[in-house]
Amino acid sequence: MSLAQDIAILKKIPMFSDFQDDQLRLLAFSAESMDFSAGLRLFDQDERADGGLVITDGMVTLSTRGEDGFEEVDKVGPGTLLGESALLVETKRPCRAEAAEPVRIIRIRRALFKRMVSEYPELAQRLFDQRAARFRTTMGRLKPIGDKMAELEQLNAERRAKEEG
Repeated sequence: MSLAQDIAILKKIPMFSDFQDDQLRLLAFSAESMDFSAGLRLFDQDERADGGLVITDGMVTLSTRGEDGFEEVDKVGPGTLLGESALLVETKRPCRAEAAEPVRIIRIRRALFKRMVSEYPELAQRLFDQRAARFRTTMGRLKPIGDKMAELEQLNAERRAKEEG
């Protein structure tokens, strides 16, 4: 795949959508392209994550460890970024990823991404703003659950008070 095609794929990923063409070019040029045959493992659950993987071709199966081994939870394809958080912080892989068919990825190491962000402070600000907006959205969605939990706790407290009284 050409550098132009890699840049086009990176541009479609929400985390990179605000990057300028020259920044995407630098990212694509500095990252590693890797190919995996069907059945090969890209990474395993709980493995240390040193960055993100962008799928450019093929399908990847995501599985989590259950009582009876690994169970498929999702299948993702071109334009998917695996390990978004790993681009920013030290973390572990939440699942196993295996090539369901021949797969090509762009591997972006955290060190490369951090260097880019430090060289382009406006990128850092936009990434911070994106994360903050997602956090606010998540908190908004969790508020009704928190309210219900508080209601249940109040009901349980009232029930215990009745039983003791």
